Amino acid sequence: MMKMFTTQLTGLFKRIEEKAEFSFEDGARLLAQGQSIYLVGFREMKAVEYEALEGAEPLKGALTNVEAATPADRVLLFTRTSADDDALALASTLKEKDIPFVAVSTSVPEGGKLEEMADVHINLQLLKGLLPDDFGNRYGYPSSMAGLYVYYGLKFTIDEILAEYE
Repeated sequence: MMKMFTTQLTGLFKRIEEKAEFSFEDGARLLAQGQSIYLVGFREMKAVEYEALEGAEPLKGALTNVEAATPADRVLLFTRTSADDDALALASTLKEKDIPFVAVSTSVPEGGKLEEMADVHINLQLLKGLLPDDFGNRYGYPSSMAGLYVYYGLKFTIDEILAEYE
């Protein structure tokens, strides 16, 4: 089972990288332009928030008190799907305050407005679990792992951009 999960997870990361190649660059540039970067993770995506703040290689200057953000700042938002009500409410507030943001979520057809609201959206490409069971269902939905993969892609690119200006 682990071999199959590893293969599927590797395929997921490859799909994200291939389909979001330009979005990684656009998102990192947008975030690097801000005075501060506020990070928000909803539900299991709090793992990304925690990694950015407390991990071995934290995102320099990352903040989480998004209510304090101004139009000079940038927000990086992580959620499971583009139809998440809490994420959509925050996105509306950010739009009202003219605060640019990057959103990371799986694009869903039903109610998925987040990708339309974000300045840059990165699709996690994770509509169902990665593994089949004996009854035709799927399980193994690694949304936080996919979110961390995207976070690191953005972080590495931001670090490269900022290094060019030092």
